[in-house]
Amino acid sequence: MGFKCGIVGLPNVGKSTLFNALTQTAAAQAANYPFCTIEPNVGEVAVPDPRLETLAKSARSANIVPTRINFVDIAGLVRGASKGEGLGNQFLGNIREVDAIVHVLRCFEDGDVTHVEGKVDPIADADTVETELMLADLDSLEKRIVPLEKKAKTGDKESIALAALMNKALVLLREGRPARQADLTPEEAGPYAQLGLITSKPVLYVCNVDESDAARGNAHSARVLEKAKAEGAESVIFSAKIESEIAILPIEERADYLDAIGLPEAGLDRMIRAGYHLLGLITYFTCGPKETRAWTIVKGTRAPKAAGVIHTDFEKGFIRAETIAYDDYVAAGSEAAAKEAGKMRLEGKDYVVKDGDVMLFRFNT
Repeated sequence: MGFKCGIVGLPNVGKSTLFNALTQTAAAQAANYPFCTIEPNVGEVAVPDPRLETLAKSARSANIVPTRINFVDIAGLVRGASKGEGLGNQFLGNIREVDAIVHVLRCFEDGDVTHVEGKVDPIADADTVETELMLADLDSLEKRIVPLEKKAKTGDKESIALAALMNKALVLLREGRPARQADLTPEEAGPYAQLGLITSKPVLYVCNVDESDAARGNAHSARVLEKAKAEGAESVIFSAKIESEIAILPIEERADYLDAIGLPEAGLDRMIRAGYHLLGLITYFTCGPKETRAWTIVKGTRAPKAAGVIHTDFEKGFIRAETIAYDDYVAAGSEAAAKEAGKMRLEGKDYVVKDGDVMLFRFNT
């Protein structure tokens, strides 16, 4: 399953530096001028999960395969993008394709780095980007609603239901509120997501601070964290400069470097996990001598669908899932020991997979 988080923000806030650190490559050109990232760059990164190594030791696995998530570096947005200013049309087209938005906000002062708005104000920056996205959604819906409502008047049930959903979004957008604030029933959630509205996507605010503020943040980041809390969004503090330095270090030296500067873990690890959780994702594991592997599924997924992530044949021919909870597996020390202790469960088609489940699927070929 491929999940994409789009990295967005005004020019010169640290988006490309963040992307370079994430992918540990120089794929995205970082420069002190707008639009240095012209084409969206996609980087696939591992989701940090210490449970993998623990399971691999118990299973004596030869290899460890983490689950992964995609980050897309999208060209910087400017005021007027919804009307085609700057690289607006291209930006908006690229961002519609992602599952969640990682909004990088400049929370540092630096006279040598030009700010497109002439001042450092992360809340104003967030509002600028959000406004452009809402205007783009509003324009899209107002064009689509007219012919749909005409069709709805003929009694077409599908058009009536879809028009009702569009109108829910239109009410919000006309009030200056993002589409993700819509009050939806469980049955409406799926069709609503299919409307392709940018502001219906979940948001993670990333506060890019100076090195000296990486551990605790600053007054700018405190305002962003307060905003995120009020919105029910997620937020992470990180220093792009520090993360870019960590990214080029050998893996075995990173822990010492972080310890030396007083950070418990890399900010990027926290950001990757936050993006993973933002999308409502969980992890289950498969273990054996060959490999211990993490698999990504959406929270609430039933066992056959989870099996299908490995191979479609597993879902089609699903019989049952031999399941051991992570804590039980580790406590027992091995799969065999967990089975002997009565900790292995046989789960059927209606079983909802839980985060950390260690699973073996039985299926008909």
